[in-house]
Amino acid sequence: MKRFPRLLVLLSVLLFTFQPGPATAQSDESTSDRKVVTKVVPSYPAIARSMNLSGTVKLEALVLANGSVKAVQVKGGNPLLVQSAQRAVQDWKWEKAEHESTEQVEFRFHP
Repeated sequence: MKRFPRLLVLLSVLLFTFQPGPATAQSDESTSDRKVVTKVVPSYPAIARSMNLSGTVKLEALVLANGSVKAVQVKGGNPLLVQSAQRAVQDWKWEKAEHESTEQVEFRFHP
């Protein structure tokens, strides 16, 4: 029983000593004829940061002819990271085209 308080103090010191650096999300879009005009980088969720979680989120965006995003569908990724990636892609703008297109987007989250 006497070890528990010592262990708790040690864990507290370690947590406050090693503060995580800035977390990033990098995006890589698949090769497409349609270019992205405006990209928004997703924010790294606080809960994912506290868990030191990294991973890849794959999305499929339905892009209207005017370049705005009509819908975003999740193709894979950790649920803690997906929502942030979806919000970011929703604000992306592609160059105008004659018709709608489906674009693949991938984000890699690193703490």
